[in-house]
Amino acid sequence: MRVLWPYAKGNFYKQLQGIWFIVAYLILFQVFFLSLPLVYSLMIAVGMVVVVFGLMFFMEGLRLGLMPLGEVIGSTMPKQSHMVMILGFAFLLGMGATFAEPAIAVLKAAGQGVQADQAPLLFSLLNDFSGELVASVGVGVGLAVMLGVLRFFYAWPLKYLAIPALLILLAFSYFFNQNPVLADVLGLAWDCGAVTTGPVTVPLVLALGIGVCRVVSSGSGSSSHSGFGIVTLASVFPILAVLLLALFHYGQQDYYGAVNYQGDYQMPAQVSQNVSLHAQDSVEKDARTGAAEITEQEYQAYLDSGQLPNNFSFAFDGGEAKLIDGKIVVANPEVIINKTPVREFTLFSQETWDYSSPFLENIKQSFMDALRAIIPLCLFLYVVLRMVLRQRLGTDNDVGVGVAFALVGMTLFGLGIILGLTPLGSQLGGNIPLTFASIVPWGLDLQEEALFSPHLGKMIAVVFAFFLGYGATLAEPALNALGDTVEKITVGAFRKKLLMQSVAMGVGLGIAAGIIKMIYNFPLFWMLMPAYGVVLVLTWFSPHSFVNFAWDSAGVTTGPITVPLVLAMGLGIGGNIPGVSDGFGILALASVGPIMTVLTVGLYTKYTQRQLQNQELQASESDRGSEYAESGVSS
Repeated sequence: MRVLWPYAKGNFYKQLQGIWFIVAYLILFQVFFLSLPLVYSLMIAVGMVVVVFGLMFFMEGLRLGLMPLGEVIGSTMPKQSHMVMILGFAFLLGMGATFAEPAIAVLKAAGQGVQADQAPLLFSLLNDFSGELVASVGVGVGLAVMLGVLRFFYAWPLKYLAIPALLILLAFSYFFNQNPVLADVLGLAWDCGAVTTGPVTVPLVLALGIGVCRVVSSGSGSSSHSGFGIVTLASVFPILAVLLLALFHYGQQDYYGAVNYQGDYQMPAQVSQNVSLHAQDSVEKDARTGAAEITEQEYQAYLDSGQLPNNFSFAFDGGEAKLIDGKIVVANPEVIINKTPVREFTLFSQETWDYSSPFLENIKQSFMDALRAIIPLCLFLYVVLRMVLRQRLGTDNDVGVGVAFALVGMTLFGLGIILGLTPLGSQLGGNIPLTFASIVPWGLDLQEEALFSPHLGKMIAVVFAFFLGYGATLAEPALNALGDTVEKITVGAFRKKLLMQSVAMGVGLGIAAGIIKMIYNFPLFWMLMPAYGVVLVLTWFSPHSFVNFAWDSAGVTTGPITVPLVLAMGLGIGGNIPGVSDGFGILALASVGPIMTVLTVGLYTKYTQRQLQNQELQASESDRGSEYAESGVSS
């Protein structure tokens, strides 16, 4: 214990560092700003602890088990194999790593919050075709890694690949936006690009990319920053893959409500096709609202004192109103006194655990998901290492321990999502509309009035979203590592602190834009189009090195904590705003924000450096001119 405790404690605190801010911020906002109790507080607390332990085991398992396999293969395969084998391995590696991503499981859970009658194709993709959806994302990542390897071999600049790919995506998105059925899929497709760049995919594909770069670096013009960019491609191609999958099923007409639908889901009989499930749920909740009943003790207290307490109100019915001596006098009215329901402020709801969620079944499901994700990927890497490359790991390796750690960690992480992240994100997302609308808060029975006027309340919700993205991004450990790398690459021109602030500001603005999209029900395409239009212009005029790490900076914003919380929060908001069928699109906007801000700051940094160099050059020329003049006068 004396040996292991510092090691375990350091890893635990490292994972806690990336989660504490966003969790504390969400809880404090709900409890103290919205004055709503935290429902299922004990279950959420247990879930958060399980998430931290899960990430601790998973990241350590990744370091001990998967990363050594990836690094040995990445450094050996380019030397011993021909191009076709390398590209085939790159495709399978990208696909397998995607299945092992912890956040991929969140996509399957997100299907439960989509209303089938309002977004039929989206509903079917997340429920009836969920396996195909994950497979298409994996194929997209596999193709991206293949293209990234080719880029390393031939030293292609990233902008010459990213710009055409982005133009194709925008063209597809415009086509989808013209069709109401296809338009519902845009948010999911663009969010899938953010989900793929997680803690499994990024290290493994980078290990392969760095190995290729080492082999081809001599005489190829590759620079130290050429290892960047593969994460960008891994974010772009899954979007196209999901759009193509949606287009295929739209053509087949086999989604929910279409003529060839073969799924098991049926709309509940009591809900008509013109009424959404959420609307029906709201009707049931509204039936429970109303005036509270006055007790005998309260009635007697009123008779004794003649005073109405603060939680009572009265109204006139009937009578004759007259203006007498400057006063309105109502003769013989019927006065009705009502008791206004007042919710006592409590930090935590009495419902501390959701007993309808089967605990043992959740553990079993999380373990099976982890088994299917981790074991095939590890077996694939090991077979390639031993059978194809004829290589052995060192005798001091801990790959077996690492695989076991990764399996335990992913199981715990999946369980923590069910117990903690999803309930927390869902209830806060469902309660945010209380700032500008009257809703039945998550887990309560009484309808609450809007806390602020509609315009002020919506502004508060947007400001909340900005600081959520800003603070959560600064807490991401991956951003610190990226900042160190960029400062080293640019020889101090782009400092770590400046990069971190730029990325955090971009993510904050992106999530705030996502909340605006939800609140006003704006089409996602008309928010992505101008944002990526600006990005295309900035990309074209930016130096290659800035383009590489600016586009990759979007990958650090979608960590294993941010993705489940933001997705759950978006679905919660969408369920409480009329006309909004889903909560996708926030991650897509959160990904484009940092690209825009980092490129802008990069161009400004380049401009200021050029100005300083020109001033120094002019000053030196002026000094030389003065010396020449003085030498002429003296001679």
